[in-house]
Amino acid sequence: MSTAIAFARVRSDVDVLSRAGLPLLQFIDEASAALQQAVPFVAGCLSTLDPATTMVSSTRKLGALEERNDADVPWAKVEYGGLEPTAFTAMLAAGRTSVSVAQSTGGDLDRSPRMSEVVLPRFDFGDEARTVFAERSGAWGSLAMFRGAGEPDFDHDELALLAELAPAFARGLRTGLLAQHGGDRTESGGGPAVVIIDADDRIAASSPGAEAHLARMGLAPGGGDPRFIVHGLATGARRFARGESDRMPRIRARTADGVWLVLQAAPLGGGGERAGDVVVTIEEARPQEVLDLVADAFGLTARERDVVGAVLRGADTREIAASLHLSPYTVQDHLKSVFDKAGVGSRRELVARVYFDQYVPRAGNALGPAGWYTAGS
Repeated sequence: MSTAIAFARVRSDVDVLSRAGLPLLQFIDEASAALQQAVPFVAGCLSTLDPATTMVSSTRKLGALEERNDADVPWAKVEYGGLEPTAFTAMLAAGRTSVSVAQSTGGDLDRSPRMSEVVLPRFDFGDEARTVFAERSGAWGSLAMFRGAGEPDFDHDELALLAELAPAFARGLRTGLLAQHGGDRTESGGGPAVVIIDADDRIAASSPGAEAHLARMGLAPGGGDPRFIVHGLATGARRFARGESDRMPRIRARTADGVWLVLQAAPLGGGGERAGDVVVTIEEARPQEVLDLVADAFGLTARERDVVGAVLRGADTREIAASLHLSPYTVQDHLKSVFDKAGVGSRRELVARVYFDQYVPRAGNALGPAGWYTAGS
């Protein structure tokens, strides 16, 4: 098969897959297999990103990386440490969609901290191609692909193809997150849980709830060690404390059993042996958090978000119109647009789609001291 035909086929295949409403892991596996036919790679890692912070929220390892977790935590420290010019956040800031590390370093891979400190000491890899999957609603994912040592570097045409595929991959990832449904749900116990990372990047302490949450995040096959998310957040918090970042690190991530979590980090004050400690909190996302993420995923306008928020509060058309100073007909037009974007046909379906059945089954339960639903009987 010629290169031109292979490129045309992967464009078509990924576009079709991105519009099929596939669950996340199915989309990743099928789209990656299609890409492999046009742009060969020996290993890869396809990640979802929180579009609000561009931090990795989950991973799917491919090829030679599938059974390897030993680089996950060191990778997070370098990726979010601020010194890697081809970090995904740096690529976005520079307006770069797809890069070859070999090209970026003039062929000297040791000039990349990620390659010299994490990849090359552990793997027999050569060049790495990195792509950020973004569209107007934000960056929803990223892909790192590796060639074997001694194999040709990723070339200009391959990088151009990866950049061209980025919007379709972004669409497939965001809709895959919404289509994904977990199996039996594990009760979390409610309320926030904490992990303390000390100045030497060791987990100094954690609550039982934190361990349970991390276990849930690590249930997906090929997902790697979920501690890398915690260490990435801690690294980001230290950069914020030094004034090198303008926002506290924060991630919304979905567990294998279908629940959205919010993870955020903050440096702790104090001196002595506690100096440099970072606290990472983990808790189930509040309804507004999920609404914000889903609104981004569906590409809702600001007014459509207002209408959806009113629907979720139980308001009827006239009440929505009065509260937003709109006519009932305009409200109906907004609802029709929302239904089309969300792929639903009624308000009931919209509520279920927005909340992913995360809160509705527990809505009749009492609220506990932490402001969260208590476990059902």
